[in-house]
Amino acid sequence: MSCSLLEFCRLQELKTVRDYLFQSQKTKPVEEKNQTENELSWETSEWESAWDNGDNKEEEATSATTVEEEETTGQNGTWLQDCVVSLSPCSDLLVVAREHKAVFLSAKWRSDGSGREEMTLAVSWTGTLSTDEGECVSSSICVPLASQKRSSTGRPDWTCVVVGFTSGYVRFYTENGVLLLAQLLHEDPVLRLKCRTYEIPRHPGVTEQHEELSILYPAALVTIDGFSLFQSLRACRNQVARAAAAGSDVIQPPPLAYKKWGLQDMDTIVDHSSVGIMTLCVFDQMKNASILGGFNASVKGSPPAMSQYVTVGGGPYTGFYYAVEGSSQPLLSHVALAVASKLTSALFSAASGWLGWNKNKNEEEAVQKHKPKVEPATPLGIRFGLPDSRRHGETICLSPCNTLAGVTDDFGRVTLLDLARGISIRMWKGYRDAQLGWLQVPEERGDREFSPSVSLPRRHALFLVIYAPRRGILEVWGMQQGPRVGAFTVGKHCRLLYAGYRLMGVNSVTSQGWQFHTQQVCLLDPITGALRTVNIPFHLALSDKKSERAKDMHLLKRLTTILRSRAVEPDILESEAKSVLLDIKHPAIKKQALESLLSNKNAPVSCLTNVTCALYDTLKQQDPDEVDTALLQLCSSQLKLLQLYTDIQRLHSAADIEACSKDDSLEGIEDELSRVGPTLQRYAQLTSRPSVSFAQDSPDSPLPAQVFLSQIECTEDRELRVIRGSETDWNQLGNFMFWGCLCGKSPLHKVCDTLQQAGISPQQLLSLLLSVWLQREKELLQKPKETVRNLHTLLIALSNMTGAVEESWDPQSISPWWQQVRCTCIQSHNAAAALLAAFVAHRAAKCSITRRADSKLQSEWEAVSLELEQWVVCVHQLEDVLVLQTLLLVPPPQGAAGGAAAQCSIKTLLEGGTGGISDSVSKWVFRHNLAPERLKEILQKSEDKEADDKLEQKAREERKEQEEKSQENTDQAAELLVALCQRFPHSLSPDLLFAHCCWEYVVQWNKDPEEGRYLWWAVEHLKLVSSPHIQQGISTMMWSTFIVKRVSAAAFLMEKVGKAPKDRLCRRDVGMGDKAVTSFLGCCVQLLQILMEADAAVEEVPAPELSVEEAWCGAEGPASIAELALEQRGVHYPLVQHHCLLASLLHAAMTFSLKVKPLSLFDSKGKNAFFRDLTTIQLMPSGDLDPGLVSLRQEFLLRVLTSWVLAIDDPHSSASGTRPPPLPSSGPKADWWPSLCLELGSLLQVNPDILRRHLVCELYNQGLDLRAEEVMLEVEDKDVLGSQLLVLTGQRLSYSLLHSQSQTQAAMELLARLPPTLCTWLKAMDPSELRCPLVPLPHTSRLVGRLIEILPENHAQYSLALHLLEAVEALTTED
Repeated sequence: MSCSLLEFCRLQELKTVRDYLFQSQKTKPVEEKNQTENELSWETSEWESAWDNGDNKEEEATSATTVEEEETTGQNGTWLQDCVVSLSPCSDLLVVAREHKAVFLSAKWRSDGSGREEMTLAVSWTGTLSTDEGECVSSSICVPLASQKRSSTGRPDWTCVVVGFTSGYVRFYTENGVLLLAQLLHEDPVLRLKCRTYEIPRHPGVTEQHEELSILYPAALVTIDGFSLFQSLRACRNQVARAAAAGSDVIQPPPLAYKKWGLQDMDTIVDHSSVGIMTLCVFDQMKNASILGGFNASVKGSPPAMSQYVTVGGGPYTGFYYAVEGSSQPLLSHVALAVASKLTSALFSAASGWLGWNKNKNEEEAVQKHKPKVEPATPLGIRFGLPDSRRHGETICLSPCNTLAGVTDDFGRVTLLDLARGISIRMWKGYRDAQLGWLQVPEERGDREFSPSVSLPRRHALFLVIYAPRRGILEVWGMQQGPRVGAFTVGKHCRLLYAGYRLMGVNSVTSQGWQFHTQQVCLLDPITGALRTVNIPFHLALSDKKSERAKDMHLLKRLTTILRSRAVEPDILESEAKSVLLDIKHPAIKKQALESLLSNKNAPVSCLTNVTCALYDTLKQQDPDEVDTALLQLCSSQLKLLQLYTDIQRLHSAADIEACSKDDSLEGIEDELSRVGPTLQRYAQLTSRPSVSFAQDSPDSPLPAQVFLSQIECTEDRELRVIRGSETDWNQLGNFMFWGCLCGKSPLHKVCDTLQQAGISPQQLLSLLLSVWLQREKELLQKPKETVRNLHTLLIALSNMTGAVEESWDPQSISPWWQQVRCTCIQSHNAAAALLAAFVAHRAAKCSITRRADSKLQSEWEAVSLELEQWVVCVHQLEDVLVLQTLLLVPPPQGAAGGAAAQCSIKTLLEGGTGGISDSVSKWVFRHNLAPERLKEILQKSEDKEADDKLEQKAREERKEQEEKSQENTDQAAELLVALCQRFPHSLSPDLLFAHCCWEYVVQWNKDPEEGRYLWWAVEHLKLVSSPHIQQGISTMMWSTFIVKRVSAAAFLMEKVGKAPKDRLCRRDVGMGDKAVTSFLGCCVQLLQILMEADAAVEEVPAPELSVEEAWCGAEGPASIAELALEQRGVHYPLVQHHCLLASLLHAAMTFSLKVKPLSLFDSKGKNAFFRDLTTIQLMPSGDLDPGLVSLRQEFLLRVLTSWVLAIDDPHSSASGTRPPPLPSSGPKADWWPSLCLELGSLLQVNPDILRRHLVCELYNQGLDLRAEEVMLEVEDKDVLGSQLLVLTGQRLSYSLLHSQSQTQAAMELLARLPPTLCTWLKAMDPSELRCPLVPLPHTSRLVGRLIEILPENHAQYSLALHLLEAVEALTTED
């Protein structure tokens, strides 16, 4: 791999650039005409030959035309030599300037003819840069400024163009030609501008260099601090942006910090390099002290830090200057914000007008004439030089590592300087007008892998690039004494552009993780407009011994490139790979190359075999002592694997199929298959639902040889071992080996023989076979008999291999071989495939044991074996799992909770503990949204056939509107659940199943408390549990785990706000909306009532004994919910009742939106007892309570009754709410509210009779007379009730006689006939208190009749009641 010139960019519109810069030198029209033919087109590949000799000129053309054309072409090339050219190190901005004009070219991307993106530099700005009369551009550089954003990755934010003028001014511009600032730091012409930016130190000892801009004048050197310049430029650019956007006030940017040195003792200076800060070693410090100060010179304790400057020119030819840090204070210049003239930018001119900078013309001229104050330079004497009186230096170019510099002179020599020692160490001759550049090349990552010091940092090689324009050649030389490693013929008018710096504004913190996108050396060809960079591989800097390895690395890279390209023909790939592998000398690299070839997906098997074979033969022919044994072993093992791969592939594609032997009959298995047939069929239907998968993941996709090789390795004893990788890879390999055999498309015994001869252990083959069998379950169930027969044949064949079943195996003990099959079946989630495999293995094991017994005993007795007992248990468990899995696969009806179907295996069920099975079913019940009553019916179904028919009929009636498929699924689910309960009589006993369902629902409710239905159904499931012991335990667990925290939050919230809280507060404190809180509190009351009932019944009933089916006794894992429930301690009944009381009050307050402070209805003992553990004994309230508390309680209960009466008579109550009451038998209209209030009244020491009387009055008030009569029967104090109802009757009569809108003549006459006392009493009544004044007269008549019945004759108002009766009867007869 050698040097190369790579074109990375093109210049567009070169003619435009040249015409603009050379407008004063217009050529003749004839010349222009010729130029159009010879223009700067892109197709100039023949240019060099046309330039060197005019062979391609037309012979018949006149000599005058030829001369003209030659002059034109010369014009084409040489014009760039008269210009000042600078390129940004990021290659995105090129500045070409001449005299007072300049052209800026910016990077643009465009598509070429083939659609490939390529970078071009196009003119983005042209204009005049000079402002003073007679000044010209003398030097320029483009400095990219780093972005300050955190997301930056190393691209520049913007690029500043720095231009030096013959007047001494240095001006700074944006990429668009907007002048940012102008500085006059010295009044001589600017000779050179150079920049130094931050570089990450590669070694711990290297001094970190500061950023700076250095400006060379004929006798002075100014260095501007990079940080100060960076801040000033950013401030100025921001100011310009603000001015352009909307005129804002001028903000004074920070001043520039600079140092100015007067360079002495040198006749002429034409170029310079600022090397940076250096620290001398102690020896050099002493040497310098003794030379400068003589014998008695004193030496400081620590060497001082010094800035080193190297200049070239004449007398001496090279000068070395050292400025001790701190010897000169930095000067501060006031940054003058540039006032743009007409020559810069029209946009900026407008902005300056807004800022108030447009003063009158006289003032402007005055400002321009008045030059800023120029600070005097600090004298700096030359330390030493390289004297050569006749030689004059022309340019100096500093290396990136700051230790070397290349100098050109007028004798056509290039000298290499060692800057640390101050001596010339190498010289080249014959390079007149040479242009220099440096290339620092990092070591490739791969090169260090074979190095003994891998941990060391990457090495860098340094190369000097010399362009000799007189000879039109570009050369690359290795440093320091290295050979020429590259040479290119490039033409005589190019410009070598070397920046020597990167981005400004970077430091050690911000640059971490950045990728600098910078070119080090670029060659600009003005004829074609091409920008090319030099590419040099690192290994060219190495010595001969190292370069052999480097050549190997290059060959390896070449092979990698070929392997990556997809368009290579197999034949070409084979020949190229063969030649590369044989050419590589180093064994380690050869091994790496072979491995990369063998792991390539594009290489065909024949290619891999031929290349590996060729390499193996070559190694065999060499001297055995010289051959690398590891490489030889790799070749032989890979050849063996490739041969095996080819053999198996050939067998699978072969047409011959073996005939079945007698041993392969399915006698015994067929009975088993027919027994589980219906379940298998249903399971197959449920698993064969369509699903999405990717083509490349399909098990039928062929296995590439590369994957096969990566999965099998050769052991030291020439055996093959399969590497257990990911599940997918393992299944893919198994598919490749056995799927053809299982389908009956491949010769089974031949495949097994081939695999056995290859040396793969039977155990690994068995594992691969079973993985395929279990993975391809869907395909197997399509033809179960055929695949089972083939599996049986394969299993027998593998069992008969040496090393499968041990010869010494005693049938009374367990065989590791069959145990492996059992373990795989036990762990598998593919229930059907595992069961079929177990049938086959059971029969195969039985045959094997029988055969061994026959050979030993020669008797007719059937052999009994522990192995067979294990198989019987395993088969039984797998049948159970199949039924369970089939049930779990039944899809839920539309609108149910849904979710993925659970996967189960024997292992997961055993690990799930004694409740694992009921837990799986409870999750299925939740997914299917199965109502508790429906589940109860299904569980009773198996007991009573008649009930079964009724159930089906009822289910049909309930689900008429649902789709037939859904109906079928429901019936199917019911059948499967019944079958499953018959298989698991203990694990799925109703109590256990209801208990698990209850717990599943409450867990799901806790995840989503807004779904109040889940908690309601949890309580309903709990009611269906027949055992009070389990009920009590689960209620206690539910209360303490999920309920108590939310109840306490609701109680404290209501106590705080003094009423039923609104939705927002409920969500904040309780974690659910107000409607959900209401239903939640209703469920809490139910739960606590269940707990009280269970606690009362526990003593009467013995605790149930929980058992497990015999086949599933080995369950290890967490205890079931029922077991945990039975372990719970008993509760303290009064405390539960106390909480139930509070929950009822909270529920009532939330349901009817009442104002109440619930905890204030209890005394201090009562409050302290709340939210304690229900199993503890607390100090409860006893004896008579404070009458004030009792009256508060009474008032609350009376309000509840009033609210209930209003609710039951409100026809709009359900419509006005956002949704109907969420749960059955709940809500404000429920009929049990009055009885609940009476029950609460007795517990809260409130007189129930007062509540009943209030209820009767409220019902009559509402006009609900019939309901009121029912309640009236239970009232004890009839006298008080009579008085209350008498007033109510008077109000009704008063309304109909006096306040009704339609007063009839008859009514007026009746009023006149009534006794005066009654009239006066009726007039005193206020009917507005009645909520329903318009009641039919017969109802009022009945009410008066009741009054006379309940009032005793000696009652004070008895006579008034009689008068009322007469009045009502009179009214009735009138009507």
